[in-house]
Amino acid sequence: MSRLSVNRSGEMEVFARAVELGGFSSAARHFRMTPSAVSKLVLRLEERLGVRLVNRSTRRLQLTPEGSAFYERTARILADIEEAERCAAGGEMPTGRVRLNVSASFATHILMPLLPEFRGRFPAVSLDIVQTDAVVDLIEAHADIAIRSGPLKSSALIARKLGTTRMVIVAAPSYLDQYGTPSTIEELEGHNRLGFCYARAVDGWPIRSDGETIILPASGMLQVSDGEGLRHLALAGAGLARLAEFTVRADIDAGRLVPVLEDFNPGDLEEIHAVFLGQGGALPARIRAVLDFLGRNARVAPEPVGRASDHPSAPPQSAAI
Repeated sequence: MSRLSVNRSGEMEVFARAVELGGFSSAARHFRMTPSAVSKLVLRLEERLGVRLVNRSTRRLQLTPEGSAFYERTARILADIEEAERCAAGGEMPTGRVRLNVSASFATHILMPLLPEFRGRFPAVSLDIVQTDAVVDLIEAHADIAIRSGPLKSSALIARKLGTTRMVIVAAPSYLDQYGTPSTIEELEGHNRLGFCYARAVDGWPIRSDGETIILPASGMLQVSDGEGLRHLALAGAGLARLAEFTVRADIDAGRLVPVLEDFNPGDLEEIHAVFLGQGGALPARIRAVLDFLGRNARVAPEPVGRASDHPSAPPQSAAI
């Protein structure tokens, strides 16, 4: 069979959608095909390539290493085709749906206030926003972009830095009036230290003591799954919380929360990145529009002047994360 008689781009699109939607049945509904037709198409693709792309021994679609590599290249090729068609048609406005996976804190304090402006600039781009502090697999979560805080683990994803935020221990005035304001690390031991109920890169509170940084566990009686929930507990007077400053700056300015033990703050910064699949130059216009908009507008904290490499609008870094 000659290459001209094979609709390779069509096969790639069906395979890519099956991966992104999580299975042959979902892809079949998307293309108005039968699941068996999608399965046969992928089988023909495997036979032509001479490799197995999908493991069929599990109920869920699971890619082989060759399948993962083929999907990444397929996604880039399809993005190039989409961009070429858009340019040929003279289209200037990005269109389509972008799926975002973000923490509740980033959504509340950074993303949501920006949405009216984004909508005004890109009226043809629709956003699906899922809020969770858990680190998700972009393919499994059907997400185009995820916003992640803290150290990034090694992966094939591409990262674009949006900024950094200082960490701060805070408490409500009502809590401090009842239990006192700790002024030493020893006094901190007797307080209810609110924390997260999932594993984090640093499992506790870094505290600067005698020129060294020690880690105190968040040993309070309440633990939650996201930073915004932790903030609300602190506002309610439930205990002390260590949070990203951008999430509590308005509360501190309004007197709803009070910084505690600033003399012992080690000054550690938490980086916030947008992560996504594929190379920056091959992204669909709709995804590039979201990334560029966030890079220009999602200022988590002021950046020092003269550090171009750390600027939030700097181009994506290709280093593995």
